[in-house]
Amino acid sequence: MIAKVPCLRLSGRIFIRAPISACVSSVSGANCIQTNPQDDQNPPDSSEFEAKVQSLKNKLHPETLMHVLSSTHNLNASLRLFKWASLQNRFRHTTDTYSHIIMRLGMACRVEEVEGFCNEMVKGGFSASEQVLLGLLDSFIRYHRLDEALRVLFVLNSSSYKLSIALVNRLLGALVKEKKGLECILFVYKEMVKASIVPTTETLNYLLEALFEADRIDAVLDQYKRMQKKGCCPNSRTFEIMVSGLIGKNLLDEALVVLNEILETECEPESQFFSHILPLLFRMNKPEVGLKLFEKMKTFKVVPDFPVYEVLIQYFSKSLCMDDAVNLLNEMIHIDLKPSDCVFVDLVDGFCMLNKLNEAKKLLEDKQVMEVNSYSALLRGYCQAGNFVEVIQLFQKMVEKNITNPSSWNIFIRYLSENGRCDIIYGVLKRMIVSTSMPDSDTYSALIVGKCKSNELDGALKLFHHVCEEHWIVDSACYATLIRSLCKLDKIQEAFEVFCYMSFNKCSLCASSFSMLIRGLYLIGKVDELIHLPPLAYYSGKSCSNSDYGIIMKSLSKLSKGNGLLVIVARMVVEGCPQDSESYNELIKSMSEHHRATECALFLDLMVNEGFVPDTEILHNSISCLAQDFRLHMVLPTIKKLFSDHDVVNPTICNILINGFWKEGYKHEAGWLLDVMLEKGWVPDATTHRLLVNSGGCEEASSDENGNTEDEIMSILSEGFSEV
Repeated sequence: MIAKVPCLRLSGRIFIRAPISACVSSVSGANCIQTNPQDDQNPPDSSEFEAKVQSLKNKLHPETLMHVLSSTHNLNASLRLFKWASLQNRFRHTTDTYSHIIMRLGMACRVEEVEGFCNEMVKGGFSASEQVLLGLLDSFIRYHRLDEALRVLFVLNSSSYKLSIALVNRLLGALVKEKKGLECILFVYKEMVKASIVPTTETLNYLLEALFEADRIDAVLDQYKRMQKKGCCPNSRTFEIMVSGLIGKNLLDEALVVLNEILETECEPESQFFSHILPLLFRMNKPEVGLKLFEKMKTFKVVPDFPVYEVLIQYFSKSLCMDDAVNLLNEMIHIDLKPSDCVFVDLVDGFCMLNKLNEAKKLLEDKQVMEVNSYSALLRGYCQAGNFVEVIQLFQKMVEKNITNPSSWNIFIRYLSENGRCDIIYGVLKRMIVSTSMPDSDTYSALIVGKCKSNELDGALKLFHHVCEEHWIVDSACYATLIRSLCKLDKIQEAFEVFCYMSFNKCSLCASSFSMLIRGLYLIGKVDELIHLPPLAYYSGKSCSNSDYGIIMKSLSKLSKGNGLLVIVARMVVEGCPQDSESYNELIKSMSEHHRATECALFLDLMVNEGFVPDTEILHNSISCLAQDFRLHMVLPTIKKLFSDHDVVNPTICNILINGFWKEGYKHEAGWLLDVMLEKGWVPDATTHRLLVNSGGCEEASSDENGNTEDEIMSILSEGFSEV
């Protein structure tokens, strides 16, 4: 029967005594030889089985049985023969017969039966059982039958047989390489402890790798710190695992701590360590640490390999330290390392950034480089420098030496297009096709740019339509140029169609061209298109700016599309685009014009609370709207804030507020506003004065919060002003 054992638990420390999960369980040997009928995919042929039994009856001994088993390709038939032989008098299986059947079961992934037969062999008391099991373990590791190897390991340990640390480490290495999981690694570790096998640094290295794979970083750091206590000194492989693993988990600070230990100790890392870690450091934008490690490498006289040279040359080239980069190139060549095309591309790019085009060209000639990417990089440098004659000469040389590809042709055609050389561009295009480099999306991008530069927009659109038919996309620079050119010549609808096609292909438009398109649609009144712009832009990874949204809102406001405005506001919230003063003014203006008092109050509150001040005319209209619907009390805190912090309220607005608050029953606030008005030297209009005189409630409105005093100014007004 199968003995199930609970799963391991992990914390910062590894609990070695914890049992393994049921996936590596014990099987009773005696009852396990039976074949599982459900697994019998190919049942044995009865007549063949009987024939083989008859052939064995009179000469049954281990050698003849082995011969028959080897010639029986059906595994279930072999199992039946093995069982039949077990039941015969005067016959006893040997370790060879057991080894044969166990190996066949293991290669067929019959894991539980493997363990059962191993236990049966051990119970048979064979003196060679230990060596057979060790050989099976070795074979299963070699043939990547690791579940079977774990069962054999369990039987070996249960039988108190001796295991070598070398064999255990081989099993651990195979488990780690095939990513069998942390449980399997810890099971082997537990079996080691039970057998009193002392781990080595190699053992702990495999454990660290498995912990990294399981994302148990705390346990990794704990085991790393405790290596010395276990009598194991970290070696080059340990440091490689730790540094690369921590970098891979974005724990750069922790990785640098470990790396610093290497730099400060006498540990001499192997070449593989530098090959793996140096490129990682440069990719993680830690060149200063990478350079220190490179100095350490030179101290130990470790010869760099290709990845190290490649990343260092790339770094020095990008840093424009071309002398250092070229020296490293010469070192590579001196030790018979052939630089790749990308190495020369980096060097050429570096020289071009320094505008040392002749040095770049001489480098390629001196090193007899004939790779197209290197010359394409040089061609791009000459194009950016803008010397037409040198560009032509270089490209002619590339054509003569047959070092061109579609990319180099496109670079040349793009240069001609951007510089308005349409007189020769189609001749070049014909040569390109003859050279078997067919035009692609980059070619058409270049041609479209040329048409735009020449103001031949009908031709540009015709080329773009071909791009659409081929389901290509043009590059971002061509995209922006085409949109700008169409907008400048008032071909706004065509520009919108280009935008739609590119957006559906998730291509983002630069901010300036996008804003130009929005303004163009606004000027020709294409409101529906404007409404569709934000979702299309968002789909392609482009967000509208505040000014873009402001134009859209202004357009919607003109056409009295209040609901459309609210939809735009909702989209701005979703995209995290905050409202600005202009957009708030448009919103409040639209809500006022449509007598949507609740929304008007909401946006007025939001605007003032966010530190913006409404335009005086818009404030007047919004206050009038709220007063008509008796909703002024909804913005009372905002009104107070406007009076205390800003100077946007005029006498007309004050009169509307006093009348409105009084009618809504907020007489104290009305009186306060009248006091403020008089303090500013403003005279209430006739309507306000008449309201306050005839209301009979002046005293109520003018008393303070405790109702104890009477406002002197209010009393004078109510008693002394005559009607106007």
